[in-house]
Amino acid sequence: MLVLKGNAGPVDILRGISLEVQPGETLALTGPSGSGKSSLLMVMGGLEQATGGHVRALGHDLTTMNEDALARFRRGDATRGRMGIVFQSFHLIPTMTALENVATPMELAGAEDAFDRAADALETVGLGHRTGHYPAQMSGGEQQRVALARAYAPQPAILLADEPTGNLDSANGAAIMDLLFSLRDAHGATLVLVTHDLKLAERCDRMVRLADGRLV
Repeated sequence: MLVLKGNAGPVDILRGISLEVQPGETLALTGPSGSGKSSLLMVMGGLEQATGGHVRALGHDLTTMNEDALARFRRGDATRGRMGIVFQSFHLIPTMTALENVATPMELAGAEDAFDRAADALETVGLGHRTGHYPAQMSGGEQQRVALARAYAPQPAILLADEPTGNLDSANGAAIMDLLFSLRDAHGATLVLVTHDLKLAERCDRMVRLADGRLV
């Protein structure tokens, strides 16, 4: 359960959710706006804390961790990340170059080759020529490619994507999704994807629909 408290009192966001995702599975979370899709994804990633029940990932109970422990969990170790997250609004650090944005999380995890891996990831997403550019110097599609490279460079076991094409035109959106699935296939990660796009959802192994904070 996820309950948020505001000026108007408590608001139930998610209720009675029971969901298991298998290793290596691709899962689409669908449903109308306001149904709780993004909230569920954020709870799964430990970016929102559930007010009831438990969230378990890779043998860890995320509901028992504080914010610092959750950040360490997501980062993983110098060899491999545990969880990568791709947001609709990119969330790049504006004062860092593309290379620095991708390398920094791996540096924090203790990877000595963080910048080499970041450069390889940017090359993979077609931005090898943009490593020294800042987010403001790149288009929306390029920024999303940087965000995707940042999420996938550590080769995480789980990848969460929240409407990753929502701020892009159709051509860039299609390219990003092709790239997302190809990277997922290359490393065998579990992929959970929030989307309004039925065609995109149908590319996943399984599709679940939310309405009013519940699975339907």
